[in-house]
Amino acid sequence: MLSLVKTGQRGQMVVLTPVQKQRQAKRLAEAVPTLAAAYSQALGRWVGDPVLRLVGVPFITECYRSPERQNELYAQGRTKAGLVVTYKRGGQSKHNQGPPTPAMDVAFLLADGSVSWSGLLLSKFARLMKYADARVVWGGDWPSFKDRPHFEVLTDSSGKGGDGHG
Repeated sequence: MLSLVKTGQRGQMVVLTPVQKQRQAKRLAEAVPTLAAAYSQALGRWVGDPVLRLVGVPFITECYRSPERQNELYAQGRTKAGLVVTYKRGGQSKHNQGPPTPAMDVAFLLADGSVSWSGLLLSKFARLMKYADARVVWGGDWPSFKDRPHFEVLTDSSGKGGDGHG
């Protein structure tokens, strides 16, 4: 993943490329409106902060996920190489609802072009997400499996996010 680094009066800031911006818009469109709005507000606060924006930029790695993709991730750390990243099989995850989906995963694009899933960065972003909408739940707050990249909004009985109007 490549990024542009712009140098301004306040130092370097990571800026997404046009292709990355398109990908982000597509992923954001997969989210239920309440989650998309909370993410947009939190992102605006992040890049508006003179210190946080120098660290890197949050970006959505996944929103809607097919049950097949969910099963691929479930296999990771079990029958495929890698660490366990989910305890939900296809059809069991909030990512499998929709689209629009009430769940998204977030990571950070750093100035050197690398991707980070830093718990510290994600906890700071989680505060902004929860401030933007009290219905946002962060996977880092879960008592057992800490899914720090994961954000979701509480859904009503229809599976729609938020106040039931979406």
